[in-house]
Parts: sequence; structure tokens; C-alpha cells
Amino acid sequence: MELDKMDENDWKYHGEGNKSLVVSHVQLSRVLRLLKYPAEDSENPPQTVEQAFRQIQNIVDFSSNVMSSLLGDKFIHSGEVVKLPLEFVRQLSIKVQHQRPAWRCDKVMDIYSGCALCLPNLTSPVLHQPTHTPPLCIEIKPKCGFLPSSKHVSKDIKTKVCRFCMHQHYKVANGKWKRPSLYCPLDLFSGNRQRMHFAIRHLIEEPQNNFKIFKGGQCIYSSKEVSDDSMDLNCLLHHLRPYFLYGNNRINSHTTSKAVLNDFITVLVNALLSGGGGGGDGEVVTDSRGEGRSFCEASLFNKERIRPGSQGLPSDSVLFRIRQTQMLDTLDVEGLYPLYRRVEQHLQDFPKERGTVWSPASLPVCVRTRLQMEGPYNEAFLEKLQKCPTEDDGSVEYAVAKVHQYRVAMTAKDCSIMVALVPGSEEEEDDEGIPTQRRLRDFLSSRPPALSYSVSILDLDPKPFDSIPSQLRLDQKIVSCYLRTGGALPKGSLPPHSGIFTAAEREDCTLLFHPM
Repeated sequence: MELDKMDENDWKYHGEGNKSLVVSHVQLSRVLRLLKYPAEDSENPPQTVEQAFRQIQNIVDFSSNVMSSLLGDKFIHSGEVVKLPLEFVRQLSIKVQHQRPAWRCDKVMDIYSGCALCLPNLTSPVLHQPTHTPPLCIEIKPKCGFLPSSKHVSKDIKTKVCRFCMHQHYKVANGKWKRPSLYCPLDLFSGNRQRMHFAIRHLIEEPQNNFKIFKGGQCIYSSKEVSDDSMDLNCLLHHLRPYFLYGNNRINSHTTSKAVLNDFITVLVNALLSGGGGGGDGEVVTDSRGEGRSFCEASLFNKERIRPGSQGLPSDSVLFRIRQTQMLDTLDVEGLYPLYRRVEQHLQDFPKERGTVWSPASLPVCVRTRLQMEGPYNEAFLEKLQKCPTEDDGSVEYAVAKVHQYRVAMTAKDCSIMVALVPGSEEEEDDEGIPTQRRLRDFLSSRPPALSYSVSILDLDPKPFDSIPSQLRLDQKIVSCYLRTGGALPKGSLPPHSGIFTAAEREDCTLLFHPM
């Protein structure tokens, strides 16, 4: 990109989260991520240009120096900070405003700093040769994949029902969603193909903000509060069928709807269990804490259905690396909060030890401080959390290390996985631009075109130190809500979807008797 020749007409609205808005280039496989802040601050930006630059640089440093080391650099795209022309940013803000969801417009795009994060567009991977069938990209937000075992957990239910399943009841009770998702992260992280298939099936049936499908960079399947199952099913099948024309389950040369969906899920499971090229899959690692702790009592999966076989994740798989990083949270937020208070009291006594100090010059100057609560996110930060003592010696250094571990774990609990499926020919060379790429041939008894795939991890921002008290309060509300209702859904909520897979089976039955 030539930054001095930026044209807002070359960019389109891509999506947004709570803290940033993303636009994608109409031709290049690039996205720009721009900061947001409350609409009431639109006339008076809440931070300087230097602070905005450092905020984005912190995201890059945290991803490249910390999360990349823990998760594996083959999965990570850290990007780079760019300084954009202010007039381009202002015109871009005007252009995308009408495309934004109304409920997101309580915040506005930063049009004053010109700072942005430039990243590859993972929904539209770069291809060596264009094909008639565009890439298919699946974004999954897996959430926390284990049950806490900390002695600090005050409610026994937290060791039996996972956070995601309890949070679903809280969200439905508070009107965030009209119906619950039956997805359970522990099934996805189990490494058992049956349970993983079951988990992805429920992500498809009730995506919420945990599952999206992109085709050629365009979102074709995501959450819809009010939807007709059959319409969603027909639309999804219309998009998926060209990728899965060669399965075994065909009726008069027509791949059945159920087979298309099952083949699609099988591809995803294979990608999520894959490693990083070279010498094949890593060693399968089972849950060392015991079989009982790998099941959530709220999951609808029937344990008796599990066939004999491996129950664990390959050590080089994306799910294994994510869960290992999540498990840096050894204390649970209940056990961490007293350590947070220890650090907070120390910072009140010695405020200069909080993190990064700024000079009044136009460019940021990092001054290393002892605690690094707000950066810099460098090798010293990583060393602090990796060399944390096992026992609390009462020091502020121990508390800081545990807080660092918790913040990193929270980032891993809130990250997203992007699986890109790229159609190609038998003769096509592997695309070196796509990491962890493997050929998906013949495990579906298929024929060309083969599917190459890549696996990436995104949404790896550092979680703010000051957010820990609110995280504790939310945890208490979620648990209280679940205990108060006994796990039952509140009155007025919609029941879970009857299932697009059931609808697919009905459609296939109809096809059986369709006159030729």
C-alpha cells in the first residue's frame, strides 16, 4: 500500500468489536483496524496521537513477543502500525458509518490520530492462481476449554459446569440472546472426534458471535436473532455444496444435505487437530487431571456414545496450544483478585512502576519499569510470567507474575481461530503464504478439487490490568444466576433450535422420493 495515495473508495466496512473497527481493501488481501472511543468524546479525543500509537504498538508487541511464543508463531499474524493521512481517515469514517450496526454506534472511529493496525485479511487468503471457487474461511471463537480446579473456587458448580454454558443462561436471562447455544467448549477441546463434531454442529445451529463463515471475503453465515431455519439451511447448503460434491453419501449423483454438512464439519475437525507441517501430527496428550474433569455437566453429549480411541489433543494442534495458554490461569479470578489488590496498592504507593512513561515529544519513548503492568510487552514481560514461583512468598513480584499469567490466559480464552479452505487442483503447488497448510484429500473418499487449508489465531489483544475487578463481578453474577435458576432457562426465552441437521435429514428424505 502507498500510504500517501490512500483512497477511501478502495476500502469497505468489514466488521467491528468493542474497541476497534475493521475495513478491508477491495482488491488487496489487507485489512486496517482502527481504534474506537465513546461517541460523547467525538469532539475531544480521549488520548493523544502518541498514546494511540502506543496502544496499537502494544497490541503488535503483545502478539509478536508474548502470544506468538506461547501459541506458536506459525499461527500468528501480528501486523504493523501504520500512520494514515487524516483526510483519508475522515472520509473513510463517513463512508462506513451507514454500514455499521446501530447498536455499535455508541462509539465512533478515531479520526484524529491517523494510527491503525495493518493486517492480512484472513477471510480472503492470497492465492497463487485464481480459481472458480473462492476460498472458504471459518471463524470460531472457542472460549475456555477447561474446568477450574483452584482451591480458591468458592462455588462447587464452577468445577462441574463450564463458564461458557453458565454464561449462556446469564445472557439469555438478561436479554443478550433470545435462545441459548448448546455448544460446549469442553467438547471441542476434548480431541475426541465425536465430541468435536457434536460441538461444531451446535456452533452452526446457534452461531451467536462464536461462529462465522466467509466466502471470498464476504460473510455468508453468522448470527441472526430472528431467522427461518430452512432459509438459513438452504443458503448455507447452496454455498457449501460446490466444495463437497464428491462425498460417498449421494442420491442419484446428488450429494445429500446431511452429507455436505457432515463433510464440512469433518474438514474443520481435521484442520483443528492438525499440526504445523513437516513431521506429521504431534503426540496426543490426554487430560492429566482425570477423565471426569474433561466433561461439562451441562453438555448434551452422551458419554456412552464415545467409541474406544484417543481422547486428547495432538501437542502441535491449535486447540492444544490455546488450551495450554488458557491454563496459565491457575488460581481462577477468585484466587487472583487478592493478588490484584496487592499490586494495585503497590502501584498507588509507587505510581511510576505501573508501566510505560511518555515524553512530550512527538514519538513515544519507552522507559522500562520494574512491573510492566501496561507494557512494554517484550522478552522481559514474557520471562516474568514464565518464571513465576509456584508458592506465594508475599512479594509484589509474585503477585505481578500471577496477574501477567492471568491476563495472558484471558486473551487465550477470548481469541478466535480462522480456518481457511482453499480449493485447488491436484497439480497445484502448496501456497507458502498460508501457514500450517496440508492437503485434505481422500479422507472423505473425495476426488479433486482438493482443499488446502490454513489455521490462524486472531484477536490477541492484551487484557487491561484494571479490568480484573469487573471480571470478578461478572463471574459472581454468572454463577449466582445459574445457581438461582438451577440451570433452567428463564420464562419467555426461546427454546434451542430444533436443528438444521434435522431439517437436512427431512430434505434428504424428500429427495429420496423426488420423481426423476
